[in-house]
Amino acid sequence: MTLFVKRCKQSGCLAVLLGCAQLAVAQQADSSHTKHLQEVSVTAPRTTKEISPGQKLQAKDLERLSSHSVADAIRFFAGVQIKDYGGIGGLKTVDIRSMGSNHTGVFYDGIAIGNAQNGQVDLGRFSLDNMEEIALYNGQKSNIFQPARDFSTAGGIYMTSLKPRFAAGEKTHARGTLKTGSFGLFNPSLLWQQKINDKVSASFSTEWVNATGRYKFRYTVRDKQGNIAYDTSAYRKNGDINAVRAEGGFNGVMNEGEWSAKVYYYQSERGLPGFVVNNVFGHVDRQWDQSIFVQSSFRKDISKRYSLLLNGKYAYDYSRYLAPDTARLYVDNHYRTYETYISMANQYALTSWWNLSASGDFQWSRMDADLKNFTFPTRYTTLIAAATAITFNRWSAQASILGTFVSEDVKKNTALAYQQKYTPTVIVSWQPFSVADFRLRAFYKNIFRLPTFNDLFYTEIGSKILKPEFATQYDVGITWNKTFTNRNLVLAGLEADAYYNDVTDKIVAVPGQNQVIWTMQNLGKVKIKGLDVKAKAAWQIKQVLQLQTKLTYTFQRAQDFTNPSDRFYGHQIVYIPRHSGSAILGADYKSWQANYSFIYTGERYNGKENIPENYVQPWYTSDISLGKQFNYKHTRFRITAQVNNLANQYFEVVQSYPMPGRNYRFILTVNI
Repeated sequence: MTLFVKRCKQSGCLAVLLGCAQLAVAQQADSSHTKHLQEVSVTAPRTTKEISPGQKLQAKDLERLSSHSVADAIRFFAGVQIKDYGGIGGLKTVDIRSMGSNHTGVFYDGIAIGNAQNGQVDLGRFSLDNMEEIALYNGQKSNIFQPARDFSTAGGIYMTSLKPRFAAGEKTHARGTLKTGSFGLFNPSLLWQQKINDKVSASFSTEWVNATGRYKFRYTVRDKQGNIAYDTSAYRKNGDINAVRAEGGFNGVMNEGEWSAKVYYYQSERGLPGFVVNNVFGHVDRQWDQSIFVQSSFRKDISKRYSLLLNGKYAYDYSRYLAPDTARLYVDNHYRTYETYISMANQYALTSWWNLSASGDFQWSRMDADLKNFTFPTRYTTLIAAATAITFNRWSAQASILGTFVSEDVKKNTALAYQQKYTPTVIVSWQPFSVADFRLRAFYKNIFRLPTFNDLFYTEIGSKILKPEFATQYDVGITWNKTFTNRNLVLAGLEADAYYNDVTDKIVAVPGQNQVIWTMQNLGKVKIKGLDVKAKAAWQIKQVLQLQTKLTYTFQRAQDFTNPSDRFYGHQIVYIPRHSGSAILGADYKSWQANYSFIYTGERYNGKENIPENYVQPWYTSDISLGKQFNYKHTRFRITAQVNNLANQYFEVVQSYPMPGRNYRFILTVNI
């Protein structure tokens, strides 16, 4: 405890948290003069309107998509690239606007999911069966009343789990789902929601995923001129997965406030099918993962002007990697990371149009491993953010400054030098015409990421001398939304954003004296120019047929400007397509639902040089689904059939990691 307080004092977090607490007490004292009411109503706390809404998929949208996990659903957002290493159990990470997955924050029920080890979160772990909404924000959420951690990323993915909602007379909701299909998939899940009283409810969700992961693929080798030199077919091996997820918690409301508490558990064993190259089609590597966290949130309007938000979390992650190939090198490594996180956010309304906020976060992270000469690092991170928001009828503006203070302790070797950085953000929105359908928006954000524990201390590739990777973002966009009455077309919307990102001191892995020992260096300088376009529309035809459409298109020119003497100077960076897009078409007719979705990724390069030898062909997939809903007594049933990759296209998201061809899935859902 003494060491904890000492670290807080060094980084300034203790003074900030105490100051915030004093402010809360003062506001409570001020509110003691308010008049007493004979009746107390339980209402939700005030919310702050976002001046730059993010991309969102609601529970109903997620149910329609032929998506197995959160990673699959996020593919339909503009400006997003998913790195998928193949199969139902393959690692899946997200890259927003070519910034890299380490610049993307992932939040679950408003609290960040950390990974001090490598900075990446496997989105394949999160199911859609218990998801109320998935949202993506470029830069940051345009809401100043949030933890300091939310200000610290170049982009964020926010996952919100289903909250219990009961109609009059209801006390219990239960839903069971069974999914089966290709790859030997057996995937049952259960959701239980219970009303305890008018103010408190409980929920429990669990899921089991078991699959062989076996599928046919096509293996093609091209020569330096891009011509096919070798072409064959084989079956993907060692792609099995056995995973269990369970989470439960309580949600409560109070007068002008709400609170929640959640426990999450995930455990899996999976095969790592590995890369396909030089006629090597099978691997025997295995990975075990275990993730446990407990988190809680409390939010309340203390007075008419002052609001308070408290968050806390403890997390434990374990992973084991086994490579028993004794012909090369026997590897059996175990990793454990521990994290404690606390946060306090305060918002004060000076006037009806001017708000101020201050937030302070503290995070303690530690990593253990059974590697030779491992450093055993412990990192202390304090984040302090101050923000202001001004809102008028036709225009709004927000500005924030984030202070980041990081220090480390190690048992061996050399710790990361003390870091102290300040990064600003400005967001503006303007309605140029009297009608509210059309708005202009823009933002500027400067942010950085620290080297992860793997970057610094991993035995074979770590480097103790690394600078933070800085990124500067510029964005200008338009939003147009229109609703119609007495017409078949009931809704239409269009959004477009032009952006420019500049990344300096990019952290990259550089080969050393052999292919096993690499070093991490600050070498990269990347400039990214892009355009995101999103369109949507909804139709109502004769009160029986509903149609919904969503379209996205992304253009990105992400170029490497590290060294003018390099042959690849100015070339498109690895795996970033210039053109990509998606389309969703849904139809509801009485109790029937049909959905068609399309994903397109344009030509890319799997090496730094944009030459024919590194060329990767475009790929696209079409998925269709048909569902029927019916009731029997007090039970509601839904049956869905899905066909994914309808054209049976063989493709690779990551070179030498082939993806499945045509596959099928059948879903039965029972709601009580």
